[in-house]
Amino acid sequence: MTNRRTILGLVGMGAATVAGGGLLSGCSREPGPTGTATNADAASAVVPDFKPVQLVQPDIKGTPPVADGYVRYPAKTVAAITEKPGTSGTPIKATTPWWGPPPPATGQNAYVDAVNAALGVPVEFSVQDGNTYSEKVNAMVGARDVPELLVIPGWDIARIARFSEGAHVLFEDLTPYLAKEKGANYPMLAALPTAAWKDSVWGGKLMGVPFPTDSPFPYALFHRKDLAEAAGVADPTNLDELYAYGTKLTDPGKGVWAFGDISAEVQQALGVPGSQQGWRKNPDGTLVHKYETPEYRQAIEFMIRIHRDGLMHPDLAGSKGGDANALLRAGKVVCWQGGLGVWRGLQRDETRVNPTFNLQPIKVFGAAPGQQPVRWQGTPGIIWTFIKKGLGQARTEELLRVLNWTAAPFGTKEYELREYGVEGTHFTRAADGTPVTNDLYTKEYANQFGFLGGRPAVIVGGADLPNYAQDFLAWANDAIRYAEPDPWAGIKVETPTKLASITQPTVDKMTDIERGRRPISDLDAVVTEWRNTGGDEAREFYATVLADNGR
Repeated sequence: MTNRRTILGLVGMGAATVAGGGLLSGCSREPGPTGTATNADAASAVVPDFKPVQLVQPDIKGTPPVADGYVRYPAKTVAAITEKPGTSGTPIKATTPWWGPPPPATGQNAYVDAVNAALGVPVEFSVQDGNTYSEKVNAMVGARDVPELLVIPGWDIARIARFSEGAHVLFEDLTPYLAKEKGANYPMLAALPTAAWKDSVWGGKLMGVPFPTDSPFPYALFHRKDLAEAAGVADPTNLDELYAYGTKLTDPGKGVWAFGDISAEVQQALGVPGSQQGWRKNPDGTLVHKYETPEYRQAIEFMIRIHRDGLMHPDLAGSKGGDANALLRAGKVVCWQGGLGVWRGLQRDETRVNPTFNLQPIKVFGAAPGQQPVRWQGTPGIIWTFIKKGLGQARTEELLRVLNWTAAPFGTKEYELREYGVEGTHFTRAADGTPVTNDLYTKEYANQFGFLGGRPAVIVGGADLPNYAQDFLAWANDAIRYAEPDPWAGIKVETPTKLASITQPTVDKMTDIERGRRPISDLDAVVTEWRNTGGDEAREFYATVLADNGR
């Protein structure tokens, strides 16, 4: 959550620092309190020229922008990078998030140490709890004390008011290093999708290395299919069935509740808009926000029933929150909305101790039989690595070479080391050659290096995840049929300050209504307050962005 210290710190950095303008001063609005937008075509001038590196043909094609799937592991991997990227010997400080138990530190972690040996320079990680990562990032940004490499998920960026201004103060402008043909100096980075690079432009400058999404979906409605099947409960196909599913699986006497948070999934089943944080363009050209729609009220009313009838785990329904992943692992929660990125790690780790564990996304459904749902689409980049400003050209280039190494694609030796660790230490090979990870891997791996350089997205199963790629692609290739059109697609839109500052407080108020801490009669007043304190101003901004781009 954005705190007062961070806001003041970023404002104090001052517009003077960015007043010199970006390379696209004629094409992009200056960052500021009223919002910023960079035309996607203009952003092309500052991103690397795309040159794909695909070594292995996929077994299952994803419907774009869903990534392709691989069921078989390549018989032979190849070395993509012949020289060690590290030359200085000076340790690199990096901060990354992780949604799981904290791994051992560098020097006590065989996985990290092995990758560091390949890099030729040690990366010393500070791995932070992903559930509270935004607080950590806010503290660092507010104090203007950032590591050389700082990974920030997009959902945390959205909670930082005036991030655009702060980014130009704290982080290095990568444009001089990566724009156009200069990207060829870092070929693994140049192989990342152009859309994700364009999404890495703030104020007309290339400010971060993107982690491209595997699919455009922020969430799926996941459940412990093994538990549901054991209870004889079928997958729901509409909201009435979802409610019945909840009543059948909730048993407080056994410490089991059907649900964690499912509010975003309920909204999508009802067709609530989700583009650009909830905006939709009407047929007459006007813009409406989800808070103003009858579908959103229906979603709130449905969630009130869920809470009123005690179908959500009390730790997750309480104001202090709880660890949904841990409750799901323990079988205390059966169903919740989770990011697709959580699936692979949870399934792999839990299968090792519980062979019947089966985490699956429920097939997308509408609120009622025959009713069309929508699927919200996220941005092409979902996480970014920022390089601390002022390190000098030599150090910045060394860091970019490290990020280039960590961006190596599927089929390379670098990918195998980054994803599985050391053969014989962290994994063995199945009969078909696929890596099978062990307990040490689970203890030491926290995707430390994977977050740093992004990677060309692929969906990969393996001997310990024999059905993962097939299951992922089956769900995603169906879900993409309901993808909500985004009128702002391809335009880098930076949230207006007022909207950013009221977003989380408004979400908190809506959550209070859902959970019975405020009456439903407060909903209209909350919406009016949201409109008056920044919502209507944001409406004008987003409409202007569309008009400026001829949409």
